Amino acid sequence: MIKPAARMAELPPYLFLELDRLAEARRQLGRDVINLGVGDPDLPTPDYIVDAMMQAVKRPANHRYPNYLGGVSFRRSMAQWYHHRFGVELDPDREVVGLIGSKEGIAHLIWAMAGAGDLVLVPDPAYPVYATQATLAGAEAVTLALDPSRGFLPDLDAVDEAVWRQAKMLWLNYPNNPTGAIAPEAFLAEAVDRCRHYDVLLCHDNAYAEMTYDGYRAPSVLQIPGAKEIAVEFYSFSKPFNMTGWRVAAAVGAPVAIEALGLLKSHLDSGVFTAVQEAAIVALDTGGGSEAGRVFERMNAIYAARRDLVVDGLSAAGLDISRPLATFYLWFRTPGKMTSAAASKFFLEQADTVVTPGRAYGAHGEGWLRIALTESEERLQSAVERMAAAVKMHPVGS
Repeated sequence: MIKPAARMAELPPYLFLELDRLAEARRQLGRDVINLGVGDPDLPTPDYIVDAMMQAVKRPANHRYPNYLGGVSFRRSMAQWYHHRFGVELDPDREVVGLIGSKEGIAHLIWAMAGAGDLVLVPDPAYPVYATQATLAGAEAVTLALDPSRGFLPDLDAVDEAVWRQAKMLWLNYPNNPTGAIAPEAFLAEAVDRCRHYDVLLCHDNAYAEMTYDGYRAPSVLQIPGAKEIAVEFYSFSKPFNMTGWRVAAAVGAPVAIEALGLLKSHLDSGVFTAVQEAAIVALDTGGGSEAGRVFERMNAIYAARRDLVVDGLSAAGLDISRPLATFYLWFRTPGKMTSAAASKFFLEQADTVVTPGRAYGAHGEGWLRIALTESEERLQSAVERMAAAVKMHPVGS
């Protein structure tokens, strides 16, 4: 009998596939389901980027295989953007590589840098790809708890000396998915110092750098002195430019890791479609008053209004929910000390609203739920009213 490779048995079902299945079952019953489970922007890609893509697609030269590592122009554009946005100087030939979305790059960097007998330090709760890819690569994922009492920052002092010495990679993600937490630069500096001391590659997933509110601006870990020697950062176009389906991102930083990632990718894929790279270059244009800055300003005003609507509404309903300074996620306690799976099912069945169970992001996500602000204010208002009514009509005991 034909069977998948044994390693496949180590993978849990991917979270959002299961959420889609449950939501679709409700829709088949004729229910109007509001899906707040997936972090996929409902806002369109800005017109100036779409227009650039339309022109780029028409050029026959772009129909051929792209550069494996990202075209020279794309890598130069990323280096210019990091100088403009973060004050970080990058060598586009040695410190930048193009990616078919951050998820691809994150997975392949783990395969390039860790293997059997190695430890990969991953936060918990966290984007599941960090841990699952470490497992598939033959390494062991060691979880670092993100405790609310510490602002959802891992306690690096609590990691045993022996673990640090065996570790190959440390994953961080701020602004954070799923918690919405931010990291002060002092913490990033602490992480850089620790990784330099133990020769650990610091991997920073900065996918939500531009989704910030109330005057806060997220930093790059590469701003920390000495970070470029031991750190790689992932910058994605998906969330800041509403380009999730376009699949374009970049990894920047430590040359040894960028080279290893590029080499592995050259054996696995053929790079980002050149027309998409050209559109991404236009997206990052820092001249003419910076169209990108205006895009972020408009986008963040929309998400801030959505954040306030949901936080105010759910707080009034008695749910324990805070107001984050970044991301388009809300991370909140389940009602009545329900498990996260039970609470997610409760809101789907009683409010026809999909919210993500925190346990899907790791053991320390138990007892929490995540909402993605990826619906219109009208739909979010309906979801809040439904959820509030469900809690009122079906109170859960403590």
